[in-house]
Amino acid sequence: MTNLCPGRRRAQWILAVLFFPLSLLAEPLPLKRVVELALAHATGVAIAAADVQHASAGYREARDNYIPQVTVGAGLGPPSYGFPLTLAGQPPSLFDINMQSALLNFSLRDSMRAARADTTVASLKTKDARDQIIQDTVLSYAELNKWEQRLAHLQETAADADKMQTAVAERVKEGVDSELDGTRARLSVARVHLRIAEAQGAADVLREHLSKLTGLPAANIQTEHDALPDFPDLPQDASVPAQAAESSPAAKAAVEHARAQYFRAEAEHRALWPTFDLAGQYALLSKFNNFQNYYIPEKTCTTSLGTFLCPTGGFRQNNATIGISIRLPLFNASQRARAQAADADALKATKQADAARNQVSEETLRLERTVAQMQAACDVAELEYEIAEKNLAAIPARMDAGTATLRDLDDARTRASERFIALQDVTFELQRAQLGLLRSTGDLEKWALRR
Repeated sequence: MTNLCPGRRRAQWILAVLFFPLSLLAEPLPLKRVVELALAHATGVAIAAADVQHASAGYREARDNYIPQVTVGAGLGPPSYGFPLTLAGQPPSLFDINMQSALLNFSLRDSMRAARADTTVASLKTKDARDQIIQDTVLSYAELNKWEQRLAHLQETAADADKMQTAVAERVKEGVDSELDGTRARLSVARVHLRIAEAQGAADVLREHLSKLTGLPAANIQTEHDALPDFPDLPQDASVPAQAAESSPAAKAAVEHARAQYFRAEAEHRALWPTFDLAGQYALLSKFNNFQNYYIPEKTCTTSLGTFLCPTGGFRQNNATIGISIRLPLFNASQRARAQAADADALKATKQADAARNQVSEETLRLERTVAQMQAACDVAELEYEIAEKNLAAIPARMDAGTATLRDLDDARTRASERFIALQDVTFELQRAQLGLLRSTGDLEKWALRR
C-alpha cells in the first residue's frame, strides 16, 4: 500500500521545482516536524491533559479519605447566660483539635476504583485527541502539497495557453482561423487562470490552517515534494476490524467508562453497608463563660505519695478522646433509589461501549474497502493520464504531417491537464482513507513520527 500512485512522484517533483512561484519558495518543512509542532501547540492536547489531571485529582480525593483529616479551631464567646451551649457544634473551648479518617468503607473502596477508571478514560481520550490532531495536520499537509504541485503544473499550462492564444490571434488576423477559434483560445486561457486562482486560494487557506495548528507564520510553510512516508501494508481480512475495535482509543475509553459506571453503582449499593471510621478530639475548655459551674468540682486525693487531682469526676480544662465510629444504615429509601439509578447508568454505559466497538469495527471495514477501491481508481487515473500525455506528445508530429491543428493541440493539452488533476484528486482521497485506517488501528502516531 503506497501513498501515491507509482511513477508520478518524479514528474511532479520536476514540475514543482521548475515552475513553483519564487515568492512561495521557502525551506520545505518535513511532515514529522509539522506534526511535532502541532502536538506541542494544539489546544486540544492541552485540554485533554487538563482532563487527565482532573481525573487523577478525583482519584486522590477518594483515596486520601484514609489519611487522617485534622482541623484546629476554637469555640470562643462571651460569658454564657445559663448553661453554656455549644458554638457551631463545638464546646466553648480556647483550643481544640479534631481528627477523622476512614478505616473500613466498602462504598469508598468502589468509589476509588471508579475514579481510577476515570483516570484511564482521560488518558485514552488524550491519545484519541492526539490522533485527531495528527490526522488533521497530515491531511492538511498532504492537501497543501497537492495544491502546490497543481499550481506548478497549471503555471506551465498557462504559459502554453498564452502562446496558443497569441498564435490563434495571428491566424485570425490572417483569416486562417475564425473568430470562434480565437474565442475558444481565450476561453482556454481563462479556464487555466480560474484553476490557478482556485489552487492559490486553497493553498493560502491550508497554510493559514497549518499556521494555527503549528504556530508558524503561514508564509514560511511549504511542504516537501515527497510529502508523506509510505503507508504500511495492512492485511485485507476480517482480523483488522476486530483488532481495531480492541485497540482503538475511543473504543477502549468507552469500555473503561462503562467499568467506572459499574464501580459507581457498586459504591451506591455499598453505601448501605456498615462503615468504620477512626476519630479523635482534644479540647482546652474555657472558664470565663462559667462552663465549669455546671459540672462536679474537681476533687483532690491524698495518698502516701502526696496530694493530686482525682482521676475521675470533676471539671477539667484539658480533655481528649479517641476511638472508632461505627455506622450501620438500617433504612434509607433515597439511597436505594440512587443505587438503582446508578445501575441504569452502568447498563447504559455498557451498551454504549458495545456500540463504540461496533462502530469502530464497521468504520475500519469501510476504510479497508475504500482503500482498495481508491487504489484501483488511482491505477485507472494514472493510466488515463499516461495516455493523455502520449496523445499530447504525438500532436506536434501530426501537425507537421498536416493531420492535426492548433485546436487539436489545445484540446490534447486540456485533456492532459484534466487527467493530471483527476490523478491528484484520487491520490489524495486514497491518502485520506489510508490515514483513517491507520487511526482506526491505533498506528497513526507511530507512522507520522517514525522518521
